[in-house]
Amino acid sequence: MPLLGGIRPPIAVLCVLLLALAGLTAKVLGPGEEAVAPEAVLSSQRYFAEDGAIALRASIDERVADLERTAAALNAGRPVRPGRVLSDLGRTYQKWTGTTVVDLESGDVLAARGETIPLAWLDRDVLVGERALTPRMVRLETGDVRLMTMAVLDWADRPQQLLIASSSLSVPAVNLGPFRSMSVVAEDGEVLATAGFEQAEALNSDQERKELAFLHRQMTRLADQAAVRTEEHPVRAKEPGSRGYPGVSGTLLGGVYNGRVATAGYASLASSDPEEKESVAAGLGLTVVALLPVVEQQPEDSDRRLFGLAAAGALLLVGLVAVAVLWSTVQRPLLRLFLESRRLARGDLRRPVSVPRRGEAHRIGLALERLRRRLNGEDEGVGTARRVWVGARGPLVATGVLLLLWCVPVGLLLNRTDGSVSVPTTMVNDQRERTDLIADRLRRALNEAQADLVSASRLIGADDSGAAGRLLEDALVKHTRYEALYLVADDGSVTARAGGEPHAWSGGEDQPPVRVSGQGGKKPVIQASAPVPGSDGDTLVGEIRVEFLNSLLARPGLGEVRVVDSAGLTIAASDGFRAFEQLPDASLKDLVRAAGVRVGAGPVENGLLLRDGDGVTVAAAAPFSGGGVTADIGWTVVSRQDAAGFQITAYEREDRGVLAGMLGLAAAMLCLGWIHLVVVRPLRALARSAEKLADGDLRTVLYPRYHDEVGAVVRSLELLRQQAQAHRHDQARRPSDAPSGAGAGGR
Repeated sequence: MPLLGGIRPPIAVLCVLLLALAGLTAKVLGPGEEAVAPEAVLSSQRYFAEDGAIALRASIDERVADLERTAAALNAGRPVRPGRVLSDLGRTYQKWTGTTVVDLESGDVLAARGETIPLAWLDRDVLVGERALTPRMVRLETGDVRLMTMAVLDWADRPQQLLIASSSLSVPAVNLGPFRSMSVVAEDGEVLATAGFEQAEALNSDQERKELAFLHRQMTRLADQAAVRTEEHPVRAKEPGSRGYPGVSGTLLGGVYNGRVATAGYASLASSDPEEKESVAAGLGLTVVALLPVVEQQPEDSDRRLFGLAAAGALLLVGLVAVAVLWSTVQRPLLRLFLESRRLARGDLRRPVSVPRRGEAHRIGLALERLRRRLNGEDEGVGTARRVWVGARGPLVATGVLLLLWCVPVGLLLNRTDGSVSVPTTMVNDQRERTDLIADRLRRALNEAQADLVSASRLIGADDSGAAGRLLEDALVKHTRYEALYLVADDGSVTARAGGEPHAWSGGEDQPPVRVSGQGGKKPVIQASAPVPGSDGDTLVGEIRVEFLNSLLARPGLGEVRVVDSAGLTIAASDGFRAFEQLPDASLKDLVRAAGVRVGAGPVENGLLLRDGDGVTVAAAAPFSGGGVTADIGWTVVSRQDAAGFQITAYEREDRGVLAGMLGLAAAMLCLGWIHLVVVRPLRALARSAEKLADGDLRTVLYPRYHDEVGAVVRSLELLRQQAQAHRHDQARRPSDAPSGAGAGGR
């Protein structure tokens, strides 16, 4: 009969899995694809471009929001002269290259500051329609491109005025390193702004100039490719289920020159949360491209192919021995029992049963022989079954041990890395420069927070606490970075508030505009302040949410990121932290102190490759530097990540070995567990039932549960039980019939 289950399918599946695993092992443990640059370096360029795109988007959105907020505040108050509007705007925000106020009725320029803003681009579509007052990119006569942001000043009994502010689409002002360049690219692939090519004037040799010209050409070519790729929808551009950067991002490979290949990461400007907040910058169609030439990766040694083939051959040898053990100790005896039991059930009792040598199959074979002798009228003395300690489970254990002899060395011993693993210098540089980018972004966010307070403080009336309270409520709704806003009088009392419970505030001219307090509490208290003009010492204070700072630090490819103060105490972190806790590693403390040493104009960022035992860590520290009220706050951004997470050859080999070992272990557990469930366990139960039947228990009916060899043996035993029961009835009937027959004959 056809057997749908039994011992043969799991052994066959084990053979197939081991063959497939051997092929996979030869591939993954052999030489990998000859990539011109490590995958970790390419991913780092993509992360760098994403960081640049986030910084540029935040900068553009802040400019638009600041101008709209200023116009709304001016419209809510008394009319102000155009010159005064531009003067106050310039003192509060130093971010525009030029500002202009235009009379919409006459078209005259009422006031102007900074560079001249051309007005030829102003038309009806700019002022009315669905895209009215939407920021536009305008090219100046010099060829430079400016972003024009607009807002309407509308007072009663006065003609409407158009407030225009122009700003450059410049690359975020961060340290790009000695070799990296970054560009802002338009939808058509035109490079609008670049940074990193400024060293052209310092080049002294023709070779260096040729290399710089090569990088210029590569930037132009890769910018065109990036502009085309970012036209795809962000959802379709990602793999299903992937998360991360909300826009379109990726990596590109350029040409090779003098042993170095041009690698680039690109990222389109996208809203940080498209479902909750729209971004003006995201609608401009801009893309940030980061270009870095890296040393071309050399092809791997050909011995790696032999290594993969050797590991695959060892697996085939071990698998062959394991399958042979299962075939000789489990499959063959079980099939023999199946044939012998079927022969006896058909009535062929002349030939003795071929009894297997060991295990449950031996016990069942002896029981069948005893039943055969009983049905044949012979003596049942065939010996006793050997005592079974392990039985059919022994071959499974032996097979599992054989497979472990391959899985454990491949997964845990081969290709192991230690503290001497080579990490590309690019990864250390990228860690340092990306940390500096995060520090700059955080510094700008705090400066923006304080500038917003300065702008709001000018609208607060000293004698109208009710109006001040409403203004604070509106400001708290518009600015999610604040946890609480309150107005503090000269004596320290809170006269108006919005949001959470205010913390203690002490004024004074020597106090910085942004400070940290709350030591001993559950979380740091970060307070920014701005004096209220025309008041008797009133101060507008805003408490910045720690969660807002934490969100700025969480970036992929940087590991754990922290912000520490001048004493090295933690203020914010991308992961969980305790307020004002020390840095977890002494090497990080030394790194922070080294970064804080003033070199030239001020402290500089620093990056290190830390080796501790078998572990390798990349760490970087970037102190706050640049302009604004937080330039001298003394904070430092510290990042570190385990190099084991890098996609470099050494760690990829280790991961491949672990994967091969785990797959082998999974295949062994699957197939051996399958055999134990469908063969070994039913076979042990069958051995007990067969011995009871051979001992004379003819009342217990045997029911087959499986349509396989074991089930076939059970069915045959049930037929033998019925035959033995009929034989017993025949023997019991003959003595009672014999005397009556003899008496009849005598008469």
